[in-house]
Order: sequence, then structure tokens, then C-alpha cells
Amino acid sequence: MHNDTVFHNWLVGYLSSRFSKDYTEIGVNPEGEDNEEFNGHFPDLILKNHGMVMAVVEVETEGSINEERGSYWKDISGKGAKLIIMVPDNQKAKVTDLLWKNGIMQNVSVGSYGLKISMP
Repeated sequence: MHNDTVFHNWLVGYLSSRFSKDYTEIGVNPEGEDNEEFNGHFPDLILKNHGMVMAVVEVETEGSINEERGSYWKDISGKGAKLIIMVPDNQKAKVTDLLWKNGIMQNVSVGSYGLKISMP
């Protein structure tokens, strides 16, 4: 689980840097830290323009995707900002299924990531 946390926090930092080109303020909540609140939740990233929350981002790892997370996504997606979920490439179908089951597929944007290692 430690490797998941390290990778999760690295990806949160990377996305924060990428989103900084499009948003004037970014609240960051690395795993285990509650620095920036959004309507009672602490998503990984809170994307703002001129003080207004435009979107929130949740970074998921293979081990964090489950039915309970689907309920969380449903709750946070109804709080008035766009929800963006970043998931591993091989979990995109599972996440899509959870979003449909929770009736929020139309309210959520799903991005994916992958890590490719080629050994000699």
C-alpha cells in the first residue's frame, strides 16, 4: 500500500502542475492531509478560477476503486463543481460501471494514466 501512496501523491503533484496552466488557484490534498476543503470533502485537487471552484479531481489507484468509492463520487459530484476522476488504464471499465450504477456517469469526467516499464 505504501507504493500506492507514493505514486498517488506524485500524480497529484504532477496534475497540479499541469492544471496550473488553466486555473488561477489549486488546492492540494495529498493522501493523509486535509489542507483544502470543498463542501465538507477533501478531494485531491480543487481547481479554482478567481476564487470560484470550477472542478475537483480525485486520483484513484487500483487498490482504491470499490463500491464505497462510487458512493463517495456520487456525493461529491452533487456539490456544484465538475468531478474529474483519474484512474489506471486497466480500471477504466470498472470505474465506468461504478459511475453508471451510481447514476452519475453524465456528471463525471474520467481520465486515465498508465506506467510503462520495458526491461532489457
